Parts: sequence; C-alpha cells; structure tokens
Amino acid sequence: MRVSRNIGAVAVLGVVLVAVAAAVGIGSRQHDTADTVAGGGQQTVAVRLVGMRIEPSTITVQPRTRLTLAVTNADQISHDLYVEGAGQTPLLAHGQSARLDVGTITHPLAGWCTVPGHKAAGMTLSIKIASSTPSTPATDTMPGMEMGGDAAAIDWGGSPAPDWKPADPTLTPAASGTVHQVTFTIRDATLEVAPGVRQTLWTYNGTAPGPILHGRVGDRFVVTIVNDGDMAHSIDFHAGSVSPDAAMRSIDPGQSLTYAFTATYAGAWLYHCSTMPMSLHIANGMFGAVIVDPPNLPHVDKELVLVQSELYLGAQDGIADETKIRARAPDAFAFNGYVNQYKYAPIEIGSGARVRIWVVDAGPQFGTSFHVVGAQFDTVFKEGAYLLRPHNAEHGAAQTLDLAPGQGGFVEFTLTAPGHYSFVDHAMVDAEAGASGTLLVK
Repeated sequence: MRVSRNIGAVAVLGVVLVAVAAAVGIGSRQHDTADTVAGGGQQTVAVRLVGMRIEPSTITVQPRTRLTLAVTNADQISHDLYVEGAGQTPLLAHGQSARLDVGTITHPLAGWCTVPGHKAAGMTLSIKIASSTPSTPATDTMPGMEMGGDAAAIDWGGSPAPDWKPADPTLTPAASGTVHQVTFTIRDATLEVAPGVRQTLWTYNGTAPGPILHGRVGDRFVVTIVNDGDMAHSIDFHAGSVSPDAAMRSIDPGQSLTYAFTATYAGAWLYHCSTMPMSLHIANGMFGAVIVDPPNLPHVDKELVLVQSELYLGAQDGIADETKIRARAPDAFAFNGYVNQYKYAPIEIGSGARVRIWVVDAGPQFGTSFHVVGAQFDTVFKEGAYLLRPHNAEHGAAQTLDLAPGQGGFVEFTLTAPGHYSFVDHAMVDAEAGASGTLLVK
C-alpha cells in the first residue's frame, strides 16, 4: 500500500530546499556548470564536490579523449565520486583529494556521489562527447547505495514478529537536578517497522525515534554524540538556542562532539539529524523528542509521548527510498516508529484517569491532526502556548491537535467509561496507513 499525495508548486519546493540548505551552512547553486575540454589526447579536469553538487556537473570532451578527474571535496561532509565503468574515488573528507582515471571516452558516461541520498539530492555528473547525443541517465545500481530490488511490502493483515516488543510510550519523569548529561551513540540497526518489514535504520542509541529527553524550564542538557555508524551524521536540538556552526556539524565515523543547550522555553521539541539530505536522514530514523514541562504543570494519572513519522520503504533490510521521499510518496505512517504499533499493543489506562499525551510531528514531510476517538480535549498546549485550559462547558473543548512537521504540543482529557478508544491522525488516509493506535480503558 502506498499513500499518494498531490505535490505543491515545484518552484515553491525549490525555494524551501535552498533555504534549508542555507540554514545549515551548506552552499547552494542556482545553475548547473559545464566544462568543455578542447582537443583530445590526455586531459585532466578538476572536479569539486561542494554544496550537494558536483562542479562542473557536465564535462564535454572530444572523441577518444583519455580523461582523468582530479577530485577535491570542498564540502564539510564526506563525499566520493563514482563514474560508471571507471570505478570510484575513496570517501573523501573535507579538503581531501583523489584522482580518478576514467579512461578513453568512447560513449557518454554518468557519475554520482554514492553516499545514500546524495545522488537524489543533485550530486550527479554527465560526461559527454562533443557533437554526440546526450548522456544516458544514470542507473540506480551502484556501489555504496542500498537500492535495487523490490521495496519491502507491509503485511497489512499480519502481526508483528514473535520477538517484537512495542516501544513504551510512557513519559519518564524528569530526573532530579538541573543538569542532564546523556550520550547518544549513532549506530545502524536493522529493525522491524511493520509486519513483514525490516529496515536498516540510522539511529540514536539503537531506536527510532531516539531517546526521549525530559526536563524543566531552565535545565541544562549536555549531550555527547558518538558516531559509530558508517557515514557522517549530526544532530539538531530544537529545544535550545545555539550556533549551528559547531554544535550541528556533521561528524565522521569514529568522531564525537558535545552538544549543550539550556531549555529556556517549555514545549514538545523535535531533534533530528541535520546532515544533508536531511529528508533521508530523518526518514531513515534519525529523530526524537525533548519534553520541557511548562512551569506549574499539573499532575496527571497517565502521561504519554507519541512521535509521528513517515516510512518510505526500501528493499527488505535496506534503507529508506530517497526517490519516494523526494516524490512525497510514503508507504506508511507510524507512532513511535512502528506501523499501527499500539493497535497490536494497546495502551492500558484506568477508568477515570486524567491523561496527558505529548505529540511531536517528525515528518519529514507531512503534518498530523491528532485525535482520540470518543474523547474531547479540555486542555491544548501547542508550540509554547496554551490554546485551551479547563473551564466550564460554555468555553468549549477541542477535538484535534494540529501540528506541522517539526511542531509539538500536548492534550489532556479524562476517559470515564471502559472501552477501546482509538487515537489517530485525522487525515484519515494517514490513519489507515498506520497512524493509529488504541487506548484500552479498564
């Protein structure tokens, strides 16, 4: 099952992507570049990898030219260059260079960066022969990219594997003290995300979403990030105001950094990997939440956290499909990382209990309209402000909490009668594609 969406104006999307790239300090280019090599024989062309682009993006040579590429990575994250039929450079860190002997050019060739997501983000190269027909499109079978093969298929009538365990949605009480020191280890993990489907996710501490952090206004969070993955990653905490230059920089495998921030404001805050392309890194599991309590937050009987996200399934045991991501065509939706998770494992609540549910929308593309069937919200807190607090009946109540990607909040309510209360994204196609669960009131 695949959920299809109408796509907005391509021009608007392009502006948004450029703005995002600029926000994380990654260069952007508005025009492709081309280099025409005069004469034949032996020729060397300097190639730069920068801003999720290959410069020049097109190289035109005379027939029978023997071509060598002098490749330099001028970007802050690691890249390589693969040319079909000629091999590839090593993975190059910032400032590193390598030479790639392409050989004698007898027909058009295509090249690209093999780091997952980089080709789809625009890191492609076309080698043409003067007066020849245009280069054929690059294929999707290439070293270093886990594409190819059919996408994993969800068994919508099936059940989780026998050893599957649901993610505990209960919000752990904030630790005592005002300084919270934690370590996030980035690692690849092959996890079940739906009945019949396993994906190799990039994770913080082995889960997607990553750990839920919980504190109060004024608390200090000191997070040590250790990269045990096989490619560059980073992190961006929305819960604090810091300069992105150092704290959000991408780190290579084996490296670490310390990210410290003060929780100046209350809210349900997203964190995520900010390494480009961010859409792929988020879709492949690199997201989580920080809950910062508003002052004088009342006690409740049950407090939960639900992080909604989308799944863009690649091959079984593979990574997310970046083509689907860029087409905004998710296969499914999930709360806390697993399709229909809390339908398979309903969340038990005592009759008459006061409930608070924190909701964060991780996206990376779509929002949510959070709703509990059979309930009315007498309290709604969204993006740092109370929209509704308990009053008498004439002041009304709320039926949904609407959140765009990257937003968060909470709702409160009381369920007095036993029964099965579904919670859903009230964008009903999304609910039917996995964004649903059950509160079991006894």
